[in-house]
Formats: sequence, C-alpha cells, structure tokens
Amino acid sequence: MKFLYPILFFCFLNNAYAQHLSKEALTDSVKKIPSFTIHKDNYFITGVPTHTGISKQTADAKYQVSFKQLLLRKKVPNDAYVYLKYTQKAFWNIYEFSSPFEEINFNPGIAYSQYLYDKNNNVNALATLSLEHESNGRDSIFSRSWNFVALEYNRTISKKLVAGVKAWLPFYYKENNPDLMDYSGYGQLNFDYEFIPNKLYAQLMLQKGLAWNWKGAARPRILYNPFNSVNQFIMIEWFTGYDENLIDYDQYRSMIRIGFLLKSNELDFLRAK
Repeated sequence: MKFLYPILFFCFLNNAYAQHLSKEALTDSVKKIPSFTIHKDNYFITGVPTHTGISKQTADAKYQVSFKQLLLRKKVPNDAYVYLKYTQKAFWNIYEFSSPFEEINFNPGIAYSQYLYDKNNNVNALATLSLEHESNGRDSIFSRSWNFVALEYNRTISKKLVAGVKAWLPFYYKENNPDLMDYSGYGQLNFDYEFIPNKLYAQLMLQKGLAWNWKGAARPRILYNPFNSVNQFIMIEWFTGYDENLIDYDQYRSMIRIGFLLKSNELDFLRAK
C-alpha cells in the first residue's frame, strides 16, 4: 500500500490561490472535444548522450505517438469518462548505416477518468484509473512486457503549477524482466509549470526504483512555442537514469535531445482561469 502514499499527499495540497472552471463550464467544454484526440504529448526529438562518447552509434532519435478514443459521448455516472488509449514510443538509431530501430514500445490501455470538484462546484483535480499493457513486441531473450493497473491524480497547486502522481500495481511481468520494479518502482511524480501561457513551460518527471540505491530517473523538459499555434512547441529534454525503454531498463543512460512537440491539452482544464 506504500505506493498510495503520494496520492494521499497530493489530495491535501493547498489549492486556495487558484480559480477553476465551474462544473457547468467544464461540461460545455468537454462536449466540444472530438471523440478522437491526442492523449500524451506527441513528439520527435534527437540528441546525444552525456554519459559516454558521442558517435553515430550513441546518438539517436526518439519519438512518441499517443492518442485516445472516447467510448461514450455521454458521461457515465459521477462525471466520469471511459476511453481507449494508445501510446507508441520509439528509439531510432537514425545516424547509423541503414538507420535501424533500437526498440519500439507499445502501450495500449483502457481508462476511466473523473473530474473532481471543490465545495464551490469548481474543477480542482482529475483522477484516472486505467488497465494497461506495455511491451516491445520482440521474442526470445529480447522480449520485454508487463501489465499493470494504474491510478493517476493531477491537481492545480497554484496559478502556474499543475502536479500529478501516477502509481501502478504490476502483474504478469516476472517471466521476462523479474527485477523491473527495482528500476521503475511503483510510481512517478510529474510537475508542469507555466511561465507564459501557451508559450513557455517547464516540466519534470521523477521516478524511483525499489532498491535501496540511486536507481531511478529524472526527466526535465523545456517547452517553447515560437509558432502561431496552440499546441506546437520546440522541446529540449534531458533524460537521466534507468527505465527509459524496456530493452535496456536496467542500463543507465543520460541523453539530451531537442525537437518538435505537439502538446496534449489533457490537463488544460486544471489550469487556473
């Protein structure tokens, strides 16, 4: 039950300085959203390592495609929504001869999301319960996969900051990667700070493995929008730690990458208005 403690902590964070959408305004906004939309951020970035030498073999490209499909246009009881979701993350050795893919991770799932309200009936949080599978689609000694039930909670902390915690309970994973939790742990923290609305953001993901050592991961990002668009950004990302991909989840890596990102609006309803 220890993986639930961060969620309980976020439930009691002070949110007095933010004003939120009313329940009625949220309902009207959700009705206008297409059934098929972006889920997580979609991006294409490329970069080099900082923990080893730079070469055609160590530099790479990384991209992510993520979307969701609302299953029910009318909300189910308690202002909740049910949808299918899919995320595909690829690591591409684009600078090597023939440009082979190092790995592709596939992450389908089904989710139940519910907006939460304060005593004034204004939106103040989003909770999601999901059933997910992730694998690299390979066989033999290169096969990596796991299944998990996840609970995610996102909340506005201030007018600029949205924070979230995602905890998961894994199952059917020990055959191919029995020590996966030593590197991925049972959850992660996410922070999204808005310096300039729709222009400049800073994001941070933190994750800690179960072992009593420093195995874990940190992923700071800077997003800047130089375009006349609501969701097109240039992103700089630094990943340092373990479990960036499945094939090498137990290998340390430190990569700085830059590229193009289509930002998800999934948490925009939690921004102070």
